[in-house]
Amino acid sequence: MRLLYAEDERSLARAVSAILVKNHYAVDVVYDGESALDYLETGNYDGAILDVMMPKLDGFEVLRRMRARGDRTPVLLLTARSEIDDRVAGLDSGANDYLTKPFDMKELLARIRAMTRDLSVQPDKTLRFASVMLDCAGYDLSGPGGSVKLAGKEFQMMEMLMRSPRQLISTETFMDHIWGYESETELNVVWVYISMLRKKLRAIDADIEIKAQRGTGYYLEGKT
Repeated sequence: MRLLYAEDERSLARAVSAILVKNHYAVDVVYDGESALDYLETGNYDGAILDVMMPKLDGFEVLRRMRARGDRTPVLLLTARSEIDDRVAGLDSGANDYLTKPFDMKELLARIRAMTRDLSVQPDKTLRFASVMLDCAGYDLSGPGGSVKLAGKEFQMMEMLMRSPRQLISTETFMDHIWGYESETELNVVWVYISMLRKKLRAIDADIEIKAQRGTGYYLEGKT
């Protein structure tokens, strides 16, 4: 399950995202409202966690713009505000839930499970291309030769490829969606992860492969 987490307090963002990943969520982290909107427009998320007090656009405005363009992604608002009027404003703007800071991580995890519960039964939680299946809940990649467990970023890359088979995904798109706009990670990390995924596809005797378009990006294709 893939989440977008928008929080301008970077130390808090790192701590919370680490716990989410440990609990088997794929997480994209952004630090302002404009970036949150950009990611939500181009990504495919099962839920969004938005801090209200963010630079550029606050969480309320991000939520209003999401709903105005028809984005029904479940949203949990996080804020230090505890006044009833603020909670009502958030829910009236289209939020699915509201949690005030400081919060307990067990409660946050429970609220995420609650707001995404209906999504867990959707058929696209298992992605298929040719004879290869990707379990989006358990991070398992399966093929004729068995199955392997994917690590967090491996899973995110494979999910992007399998949601858009035969469509070219640029190296920059992988970087933006998995490592973040502001990451200092070098572009060649994408090639490193692609290499690891290719080895795992071979290990399960997959009838698909990751092909490269030189200097541009990668795409999934069936073996000929």
